[in-house]
Amino acid sequence: MKFTKMQGIGNDYVYVNCFEEQVADPEAVARFVSDRHFGIGSDGLILICPSQVADCRMRMFNEDGSEGAMCGNGIRCVGKYAYDHGIVTDTKITVETRAGIKQLDMQVEKGKVVSVTVDMGVPELTSELPEKILVDGVETEFTGISMGNPHAVYYREDIDGLDLEKIGPAYENHERFPDRVNSEFITVLDRGHIRMRVWERGSGETWACGTGATACAVASMMLGLVDNTVEVQLKGGNLEITWDRESGHAFMTGPATEVFQGEITIPEIG
Repeated sequence: MKFTKMQGIGNDYVYVNCFEEQVADPEAVARFVSDRHFGIGSDGLILICPSQVADCRMRMFNEDGSEGAMCGNGIRCVGKYAYDHGIVTDTKITVETRAGIKQLDMQVEKGKVVSVTVDMGVPELTSELPEKILVDGVETEFTGISMGNPHAVYYREDIDGLDLEKIGPAYENHERFPDRVNSEFITVLDRGHIRMRVWERGSGETWACGTGATACAVASMMLGLVDNTVEVQLKGGNLEITWDRESGHAFMTGPATEVFQGEITIPEIG
């Protein structure tokens, strides 16, 4: 199987061009290639496929093989791959996802995409503002935001001191979230800046999460803590999130990087 390794501020995936390749069992392949010791090493697998309703279609699989609805960092890389590798020729394209059709506006330098702005759609509030929850016997508060996939935003003064490997599974698998949830732990620095760590369902802590950054920004805007454009600082880099309150749409801007290309033999799995 030919593949391309790409990353958006450290959120790294293995990408397969399904205009040319076929992946018979993507759930199993995702688990295999994501392994950082026996596979390629990634947060998951993303397939770039033909679409009947958009310029291309993105299928995204987490490290554990579960299929996600949307990935903000992943879709920026899909746009870069599609343009840089000649699938599309326009810098404004559409990508079909399980969370709907997303519009991308790509910034190009020397013939290559360096940054992508994604219309993330209309965020949906899925909780009270905020809502109390009991996790491992400790009462805390979260704000629930759906970006096509579910997010729970928690405000903390010290996110660096959190042991996410220890506490993350309890938040991800809490009974309040029957389909599991992406959990974001954030600190508001000022009205224009947020710091964030994320525990992604199916992948654990990742260096970045585009839908999570959008959810955190919008939750903070709803609570009146930040302005309508904010920089979200993650382990892998920064994203700019703007919420157009008139239309309801949120926009994410950030880099996309191709790391390397290769071929891998997929063993008998499944």
